Amino acid sequence: MVTMSTKRDYYEILGVSRTATREEITQAYRRLALKYHPDRNPGDEEAVRRFKEASEAFEVLSDPEKRRRYDRYGHAGLEGGAPQFHDISDIFDAFRDIFQDSIFADFFGMGRSRGPRPTRGQDITCTVELSLEEVLHGTEKEVRFQRRQSCSHCEGTGADPRQGLQPCDYCRGHGRVVQARGFLRVETTCPACRGAGQTIRTPCPECRGQGTVLQQVTRTVSIPAGIDEDIQLRLAGQGHAGAHGGSAGHCYVQVRLTPHPLFQRHGNDLVCRLPLSYPQAALGAELEVPTLEGTRKVKIAPGTQPGQVIRLRGEGLPDLQSGRRGDLLLEVVLEVPRRVTGKQRELLEQLAALEDRHPGPQRKSFFDKLKEYFTAGRSQARG
Repeated sequence: MVTMSTKRDYYEILGVSRTATREEITQAYRRLALKYHPDRNPGDEEAVRRFKEASEAFEVLSDPEKRRRYDRYGHAGLEGGAPQFHDISDIFDAFRDIFQDSIFADFFGMGRSRGPRPTRGQDITCTVELSLEEVLHGTEKEVRFQRRQSCSHCEGTGADPRQGLQPCDYCRGHGRVVQARGFLRVETTCPACRGAGQTIRTPCPECRGQGTVLQQVTRTVSIPAGIDEDIQLRLAGQGHAGAHGGSAGHCYVQVRLTPHPLFQRHGNDLVCRLPLSYPQAALGAELEVPTLEGTRKVKIAPGTQPGQVIRLRGEGLPDLQSGRRGDLLLEVVLEVPRRVTGKQRELLEQLAALEDRHPGPQRKSFFDKLKEYFTAGRSQARG
């Protein structure tokens, strides 16, 4: 009489082909272990069975000698040498190197102490307003922001200091619970205290059991010369407090530039619109122009045209890295008076008469082309 094995095919269990590599077998096992792990499926005996079944298949197919015997003789070839897992802890011991992988360690609770994991606090942002003068030289500014800090009343526990944290009734302070299912013994994280082993019976009256309180703080931030609006400054560890001993987050300071009445920023250069009268542009002049550090005399060349740019080198903002300063660009704007006095009108009319008799090169060229255009048009009409 032949006894047929009731065990499923190991390749079928892992969902791989018989030519699968060891890497493919390991990846398939990891997917199944995550899917059917008892912590993810509390109270599900079918998930426990599949978890054990997948572990048994992996133990055989990941061993070259056992896999060779299985491929040749099936389950019968493993009699006396097949893996025997009596509970989940046996599986963890057999595959400790797999479960200590970074993907599994957090989920299976291996490679770290029991209880909630330390969690880093969240980052926060705040804004600082700067003038161009402050960007030029650099400065120190005070910033104010709100952040969650560890409650000083309960020292961050969240429990009323008069009672403190109490042992969890569900797990009796162990942080883990053991469930026996026949010959299987499954240990999982306590669902009541989430592995902490302690619970809050009476919340702290100051933080209401959260362990942190929202407070406004003031900090001084050093502003380097040449900073721009696309740069954030980091105040390390000044964000929200972490949980369960985790480090605090950071505070990121966003720079905002206050609009300047005279200058506009373009990278490290500054642009200033310089209004000139017609006589100043035509005859030339010497003017005092503004800079971020006071005034400076500038000579306006005779015949300066509207839109022309006069460059004052080194009068801009410093580069954040090299410290080299940009330029101040004076953009000439011709100022035409909206109203004139009687004397101004008389002089302007005399000037206009002179210019009609002696037009400038641009006007002369324009009227010559205009005359040629109409002359050609009349000739074509007669033809």
